Amino acid sequence: MHIFDRDTKLRETAPSVYTGAISENWLINKNPNGGYLMAILARAMTDKSEKKSTPILTANYISRCRPGEIAVRVEEISVSKQFSRYEARLFQDGVEKIRAFGTFADENMDCAINRNESSAPMLAARDACIGMPPIPGYTVFDNLELLLDPPCAGWLQGKLIETSENRGWFRFRETRQHDIFSVLQIIDSMPPAAFASQGVTAWVPTIELSVSIRTVPDTEWLRCSLRTRHITCGLLEADCEVWDETGTLSAISRQIAQFRIQ
Repeated sequence: MHIFDRDTKLRETAPSVYTGAISENWLINKNPNGGYLMAILARAMTDKSEKKSTPILTANYISRCRPGEIAVRVEEISVSKQFSRYEARLFQDGVEKIRAFGTFADENMDCAINRNESSAPMLAARDACIGMPPIPGYTVFDNLELLLDPPCAGWLQGKLIETSENRGWFRFRETRQHDIFSVLQIIDSMPPAAFASQGVTAWVPTIELSVSIRTVPDTEWLRCSLRTRHITCGLLEADCEVWDETGTLSAISRQIAQFRIQ
C-alpha cells in the first residue's frame, strides 16, 4: 500500500462514523498539511456517496490538529439526480477541529464544452528547476517532490521578487496513480506564495480551503501555480491551479489564510 493511502485510511466503526490517524508524514511547519486533512475527510464522504466525480470541497479549519487518532462523522445533506452533498466533521480528543462540505457529481455529467481562458503555467524544464531542500518540520517534501521554477525560487536564498507567486512541478516520490485524494494533497502543498515577495518571515495557517476538481490527471508530473494578490489586516488569499503535463486543467482552489509575522 502506498504511504499516502496508508496515511489517509479510515475505518467505519459505527454508522457514518470513521476512525483513523493523522500521520507525521505530511507536515508543514510541524503541522498537518491542510490538503492532507481534506483528503482524509474526502475519503469519508466518498465512502458514503454513490456519486464520486468532479467533487467540490470546502473545509473550515477550526483549530490546529496534531498527529494522532481522529474520528470523522459524515452526514448526508441532500441527494439529487446530478449531485450528492455531504458534511464531514473531524474530531480529535473529542473536540471538533475541521468541518467540511462536499458536493459530488455523477460521472456522466455533460462535458460538451471545455473552454479555458488561461493556460497551464509556463515552467522551465524540470532539470533546470530548483528542488526543495530539506526543511525541519516540513515532512511533506519527504514524500512529495517539488521542483520550483527558477524565477520564483529566490526566496530559498533570501532573494525576493515583487510578485507573490510560486510555480513548479509536483509528483509523489513513490510513484502513485493520481485520484481526487492525491490532487487534494498536491493542491495545498506549494509553499505560501507570499514567501516569494516577503520571505520566510511568517506563519500562514489556513482558515478556509475550497477545491474544485475538474479532471483526474493521467500524468505523473503536475504543473502547479499559487498566487497571492492581497495581504491585508493579517489575511491573504491564495489561488492555486493544477494542470497535467499535457495542459489539461485538473483542479483550482482558493485558500484564505492568516499572515502572522514570526
